[in-house]
Amino acid sequence: LQTKIRVCFITCSSDKRNCFSGVFVFEDNHMTSLRHALKGFPYWMRLRGGWTRTLLHTMPGPVTSWSDEETAVRDSAFAFAKDVIGPRVKEMDHVAKLDPDVLRKLFEVGFMGIETPADLGGSELSFVSACIVVEQLARVDPAVSVIVDIHNTLINTAVRKWGTSDQKRDWLPRLATDALASFCLSEASSGSDAFALKTTATTSGSDFLLNGSKMWISNAAEASLFLIFANTMPDKGYRGITAFMVDRESPGLQVGKKEDKLGIRASSCCEVLLDNVRVPKDNLLGEIGTGYKIAIESLNEGRIGIGAQMVGLAQGALDSTIPYLFERKQFGQPVGEFQGMRFQLAQARCELEAARLLVYNAARLNDAKLPFVKEAAFAKLFSSQVAEKIASRCVEWAGGVGYTKEFPMEKFYRDVKIGSIYEGTSNIHLQTIAKFLEEEYR
Repeated sequence: LQTKIRVCFITCSSDKRNCFSGVFVFEDNHMTSLRHALKGFPYWMRLRGGWTRTLLHTMPGPVTSWSDEETAVRDSAFAFAKDVIGPRVKEMDHVAKLDPDVLRKLFEVGFMGIETPADLGGSELSFVSACIVVEQLARVDPAVSVIVDIHNTLINTAVRKWGTSDQKRDWLPRLATDALASFCLSEASSGSDAFALKTTATTSGSDFLLNGSKMWISNAAEASLFLIFANTMPDKGYRGITAFMVDRESPGLQVGKKEDKLGIRASSCCEVLLDNVRVPKDNLLGEIGTGYKIAIESLNEGRIGIGAQMVGLAQGALDSTIPYLFERKQFGQPVGEFQGMRFQLAQARCELEAARLLVYNAARLNDAKLPFVKEAAFAKLFSSQVAEKIASRCVEWAGGVGYTKEFPMEKFYRDVKIGSIYEGTSNIHLQTIAKFLEEEYR
């Protein structure tokens, strides 16, 4: 991202009778280095014998203009997807199981600790970089993509933001190098109404005992750690919800039935059963009663990641379909050369770019520590709608072969439906957007 820092100054002579103004422009490809360079830049400075007041303005480049670092992340993630994941996609989908070798290599290349500090075993990259990885993996297999997304944007984010120094030292290195984790919020009676959960956490000496069950928990079959939300004070409703990090080997924790899903089949989705699971006080993440806040803030970021997954899925569907359209001939010419087809492809590409812009605008707002909840809802809602439309059209455009498992179009079509369901249904995001709209105009 080409970034310009513009320093506007007004300077006056010592008697303040003569003044002039000007602009200095500094350019750099790395915002981080600019931040360090300007960290000690004085608000007031001496210039030509007078006092100068400086105003700093950051003028970012286009949302999807990538820095050298981001370009390298994008290229390496797509190469990994093609070379490592690609040959295994059909088999993993068929048996509905993640290849352990894929998971091991995801850790090896640093994709499981993207924002984690380097001194804790991570890659120390940005949230935008995490979204780039999620998008590029989804171009080849959205199932592997969501495994990476949940681990980074939900689990790692929660530990980085809410963990104590000791917890970060204990958990983040494991999460970055070999321990997959699950985000355990949903229950049979609490889907969109997530904070109606019934799992409880009662005190037992200096520990907590967790009882209840979780449903539709992604990564559960392979996870070593579980971030579990339970209510320590049910009489206080959502204000009693608390977050706990629980090891898979904890007595009383059992991974139950694995769902036989329509799509993203290599991503496990299981129930998690809790029967008097003893959790040390040190494994409490955040304070008692802050679990709802941890869940909301983590999911707000996670939704941008799902938006990136949907963009990558739609791109992958087009990648696999368009070349075929220019190979397949009907009525003496390639199908892709008919005007009716060309216009549909152009429309799809336009809508995909709009979805990508929404996703990375929200991601860059997050990296900039600016409000992004509304923009995250825009991104997740629209990207899932666009991806579903494109994946469906790709099956149609390919004709009979698009409906067979020999070509990847039908898998993208099966995988895409989850986009309007998990990490906030489309109606939930519409409700969020409507709330912001009402606040804006009332």
